[in-house]
Amino acid sequence: MTYSYTQISQYLTCPRRYRHRYLDGWKEKDTRAAMLFGRAFEQALGAYFRREDAAAVLFREWSAYQGHQLHYSHGDSWDRMLQQGVQLLDRFCQDDRIRIRQPHRNLQIKFTRTVSGKNDFVAYVDAIGNVNGTRCLIEWKTTSARYPEEPDGLLALDPQLVCYSWMTGISEVAQVVFVRKRLVEVQYLRTAITDEQRAEFGQLVEDTIRRVESAQFLPHSGIRFPQNPCSSCPYIGLCLGKRN
Repeated sequence: MTYSYTQISQYLTCPRRYRHRYLDGWKEKDTRAAMLFGRAFEQALGAYFRREDAAAVLFREWSAYQGHQLHYSHGDSWDRMLQQGVQLLDRFCQDDRIRIRQPHRNLQIKFTRTVSGKNDFVAYVDAIGNVNGTRCLIEWKTTSARYPEEPDGLLALDPQLVCYSWMTGISEVAQVVFVRKRLVEVQYLRTAITDEQRAEFGQLVEDTIRRVESAQFLPHSGIRFPQNPCSSCPYIGLCLGKRN
């Protein structure tokens, strides 16, 4: 088996959801505009570091979904998101706080390691470069709201960053958050992941894989206010016996 952060995260959220997706083969349709826009914007960022026309790449990639029936939120539309994307690229260029040498090698980097003796764990890191002069593992995020910055050190609890630090051995990590709002903003968030956190995550991966291989797929039901994970789960129909 080959595992990833997404698989481990899905299992910890709900083992039954993991079974539906990775064993039974059910897959959610890509209709969320925000998710698809994030992929298109990431392609534009790659073009920027390769000294290509980033705005043109964004338009090309996002145009692929122009005629699709997508789910928009927060008053979004195809045109509005494109405009915000171009503005974010301009702001990012003006800030000039990120340096990535050899972008063909240091963007979307694949890392693999052996876990549980016979399985592989794979991770695709968005970038490795300098943030304000410090070498960091970098993760791009697009969102419609600012990421919280308080309390101090909060970012170090991000499990995906901990995972990527564990995979690469790089302690300095950063999130570059592209905030789509009326006045666009780019957040540059940095933190350090400790050796203890990396070791604990490795133990979490090993324990989760053992439970997967033991076929433990009990559901984690949740429909109580304010957290209603079942309501937003794409596999809710399967758990309700309504496969259609």
